[in-house]
Amino acid sequence: MSGDLDTMPDIKPSHGGVRVDRVTTSGTFELDGGSWEVDNNVWVIGDERECLVVDAAHDADAILGAIAGRKVRAILLTHAHNDHVNVATDLRERTGAPIHLHPEARVVWALSQDDAPDAALADGQVFRIGDVSLRVLHTPGHAPGACSFHASALHVVFTGDTLFNGGPGATGRSFSSFDQIIESIRTRLLTLPGGTVVLTGHGDHTTIGDEAPHLDEWIARGH
Repeated sequence: MSGDLDTMPDIKPSHGGVRVDRVTTSGTFELDGGSWEVDNNVWVIGDERECLVVDAAHDADAILGAIAGRKVRAILLTHAHNDHVNVATDLRERTGAPIHLHPEARVVWALSQDDAPDAALADGQVFRIGDVSLRVLHTPGHAPGACSFHASALHVVFTGDTLFNGGPGATGRSFSSFDQIIESIRTRLLTLPGGTVVLTGHGDHTTIGDEAPHLDEWIARGH
């Protein structure tokens, strides 16, 4: 397992001293008896004193490097596939930050985790760092209880594996639904301003404006 801090030179989301850092970590995704090598994006949103962490993948030391001694207010999980949560409890132990997960995600969480998360995410819930707010958007389909986090002041949305550069996340495995992910993307994500930068769970970023024209193509393509 490995991790690298990426400063995303082509985009630098910041507002009032709050910035976004990406840590790219490597490990395995395991579901339905299969195992795949993956690189995950872990997002750290904060100012010089405190931060939030979105997803907790593979390498707690690398994530702690990006945290850089700041107080972690919360660990926010976009969904409960093992590659997004497998160091969440380690990170909780080492930072004292509570783990937040949507209640519907607990069925998948239990496939790889023994300890329970600390708090339930709810649609519309708001987390604040400095003068920046992250609003929870319930966006299921790739996995039950999947959530995105919209930071309007930063002009970004953290979509986990719901929306990628190029289309929806995979829905061909257990606990997933293509119709549901399309509905989530249509009603919760593509309604955001077109200039909103989509910061994904894997791979490169995109924008809502770049992805929106392709909705009908994704529907025709299906799973």
